[in-house]
Amino acid sequence: MERSKNGVPSLGLMHFGLMLTGLGTALLGPILPLLAKQWEMVDSQSGLLMMAKFCGAFLGGVTVSPRLRWSLLVGLAAGAVGFGGFALSPSMALGCVGLFVGGFGLGQIITSINILAGRRFTAHRGSALSLLNFSFSLGAMLSALLAAWLLPHFALKRVLEGFAGLFVIGLLVLWRQMGGEVPDVDRFDAARVEAGLQVGLRGRVYLYFAGLLVLYGGLETCLSGWLTTFALRYGDKTLAVSEYTTLLFWMALTFGRLGASAILMHVGEKTMQRWSLTLAAGFTAALAMAHSAGTIAIFAVLLGFSLAPFFPATFALLMAERPKARQAGIVVAVSGLGAAALPWMMGVVSTRNGSLQLALALPFAAALGLLAMSLFTPRRLLVGD
Repeated sequence: MERSKNGVPSLGLMHFGLMLTGLGTALLGPILPLLAKQWEMVDSQSGLLMMAKFCGAFLGGVTVSPRLRWSLLVGLAAGAVGFGGFALSPSMALGCVGLFVGGFGLGQIITSINILAGRRFTAHRGSALSLLNFSFSLGAMLSALLAAWLLPHFALKRVLEGFAGLFVIGLLVLWRQMGGEVPDVDRFDAARVEAGLQVGLRGRVYLYFAGLLVLYGGLETCLSGWLTTFALRYGDKTLAVSEYTTLLFWMALTFGRLGASAILMHVGEKTMQRWSLTLAAGFTAALAMAHSAGTIAIFAVLLGFSLAPFFPATFALLMAERPKARQAGIVVAVSGLGAAALPWMMGVVSTRNGSLQLALALPFAAALGLLAMSLFTPRRLLVGD
């Protein structure tokens, strides 16, 4: 990868970085049953692992620097340290610490790359972001696929150490592209500021986007994080087949984003967002009532396709409002709060009621909440849709 113009990380490195965040975001879902057995955890304790990672992601997002390349560098370093520590953790408590640090790195990486991309691609922004976030979904898909392929042959510790090593590779590539230096201000960002393209978000619009991302972070993580466990309990009784159910979800989300990129060339972001949420709410309710491996797999695929356009379309709407770097970082970061809280609450509900199916009421409610917010949009965002 050669050094890119204006000091911006190359497009290839941006895709690689988002692929790593996808791997890290979906990491726990396929291996959660193994960790629960290894550390003798109940569902409420398993939910704490997700909470630790996504609280770290929230902190990483809200502390993103206007020097976006610096944030990307810090994120890659934190990912290497955090997930490396998680690989070596002998207990759940130390595992939570490692996941928090690794999550911090994920928050820095995904926020800085999406902001850079949102500014760089101004024409058909939703389509461009959907294509770029294909790499995020690809990483998440590979998380489930690699777990099913590698864990029967390699110790979980070795697989996690290899994952941490990928962050080291990204760190070295970025350092080389930057020529070993981090300037005081990213020239690309400085040019944008001087051109008056960063005007900031007003209060109502700021809260609107933050609310959308909180609920979406919780919705997607509830489904991806608990799907393997759900399929193991209510479908097939083998871990490998249940991991492939999560793989189907991420495959649908991944290739759905390729399709969404093409559709968003012709359909407005708001329209795409509403259809996505309507379908997601219906399929989440159907998943909760599934009682066989086949039906669980079918609804996992349908949920992946329905959720695919939401984040690219929503982030394109956000960037059209020309937020400051810190504002965009906070909006993206709050998705980590939902991703931390809702899966943990699912674990608590499941433990207290003895039913993971009942706990799916939480992501269903999140989907309905998102749909209601999409239908009652601040008036200024409706212009041009």
